Amino acid sequence: MRDLLLDINIIVDLCVERAGSANSRIALAVAKERDVRLWTYAGSVQTMEYVVAAELHERARGNDRAISASAARRQARVLLGKLTTGMQWLAALASECDVFAEDDPEDAQLIRSLERMPGTSRLLTRDKRLLAQHPEKTTTPESLIQQALKNPAEPAIDFIDLKAQQASIRPQLERNIHRVLHHGQYIMGPEIQELEERLADYVEVEHCITCASGTDSLLIAMLALGIGPGDEIITTPFTFIATGEMIALLGARPVFVDIDPPTYNIDPTKIEAAITPNTRAIIPVSLYGQPADFDEINAIAQRHGLPVIEDGAQSFGATYKARKSGALSAIGSTSFFPSKPLGGYGDGGALFTNDDALAKAMREIRVHGQDRRYNHPRIGINGRLDTLQAAVILAKLDRFDDEIAARQQVAARYNQWLAGSEILTTPYKAPDRTHVYAQYSIEVDNREALQAVLKAQNIPTAVHYPLGLHRQPAFNALGQAEARFPHTNSAAQRIMSLPMHPYLTARQQQQVVDALVNPNMANCAP
Repeated sequence: MRDLLLDINIIVDLCVERAGSANSRIALAVAKERDVRLWTYAGSVQTMEYVVAAELHERARGNDRAISASAARRQARVLLGKLTTGMQWLAALASECDVFAEDDPEDAQLIRSLERMPGTSRLLTRDKRLLAQHPEKTTTPESLIQQALKNPAEPAIDFIDLKAQQASIRPQLERNIHRVLHHGQYIMGPEIQELEERLADYVEVEHCITCASGTDSLLIAMLALGIGPGDEIITTPFTFIATGEMIALLGARPVFVDIDPPTYNIDPTKIEAAITPNTRAIIPVSLYGQPADFDEINAIAQRHGLPVIEDGAQSFGATYKARKSGALSAIGSTSFFPSKPLGGYGDGGALFTNDDALAKAMREIRVHGQDRRYNHPRIGINGRLDTLQAAVILAKLDRFDDEIAARQQVAARYNQWLAGSEILTTPYKAPDRTHVYAQYSIEVDNREALQAVLKAQNIPTAVHYPLGLHRQPAFNALGQAEARFPHTNSAAQRIMSLPMHPYLTARQQQQVVDALVNPNMANCAP
């Protein structure tokens, strides 16, 4: 159970000392210990205030300390305000208001509201009628306590915890989404311009062009540069397929260059040897959250008159020599896929440039090559970011720097606690860069065995990426020899990512580290 909605009788238990109050407080402590989200129902605010105030008024009169009804209301508001701080407010929806045929419309609303929450969600209540009529949706404080005694809590570990993040921004998130629902401009609404201006300021470039995905951002960038059939684009084979895929989609040929082992980014010392008369651009990938060596790459590109496109899908917020990812080359791109450091609730992406002509071209390409309505000077795509996604990303942007700092703190704890391990190698960060740790990826020798041991202890892992692009069936026709990519081949066999997100607690990390340094892990050594 990850969500618990509190009935009004439980709210009263927590505000006024009475029979049952102790168990209700213990039940809430148990829920918090297990990272259960606590909810109150917005449609019950008036009833909460009335019932708590009436209880306070009655108890004061019974103890010969009579207070006025207005004083009882003021006291109730103070108590309710303190109690609900940190809880989530569940809004009342139109579909849940058709309840007046029910014996108790407010109770019916509470039960209906659970239908839009995860199936394990429960209403915490003492109402015997509700408990009898809806046993699958309700529970009591006593039942919660008994369940906890039978099953001691272990901190749940998510590979990426979007729920914790959402809880922290829920009010702004709901305001932003409801604003879009009310103005109804779902395509290129005002939030798009606001987001583009804020992202451009953040990256410190002249132009930001949002788009439908990180994949589309690469396609749009190459279309703006006029890349097409017969052209060659130099990039890395150690990345997600989108980088090479968009090159091939345009009829161009991806030319892979092996990686620099410590950073997993393209090795600048090998780029120049791959340049031919057909080379049209270089696309370095800032992998795992750390930028590539852009001064070296840009210098090579300048000597040969080539543009550089940064694939910064994983590195938004990172810096290279105090310059932000996205502002390190002719065009920077990023992704707002939900698992990225700055992720939406669906696909999304953005492009960055200081070049006015490129910015104009990219803006036109993302709307079917259109410069004004029904006038298309170039071929483009339907690559617009949805306004609702912009609203979500805007809600996250205010605390983005804090989340980066939290990611770096999580990585620092991993680095410290895993230092000296004989079965793994922790990530390397170049001294002239910052790292946002989109993934915290270690290298191990016996990956499958290690993953199996961790899985048995409910610790999730992932592999980014198990196969270099030069070995993907889609690129077999390129005929790029396996022997040219020893570092990519080695990393693909050894890389493994551990849970990483800004809300990963030290206790959860300790659970991961304890599993990794357990003596039984010796069996996973080569």
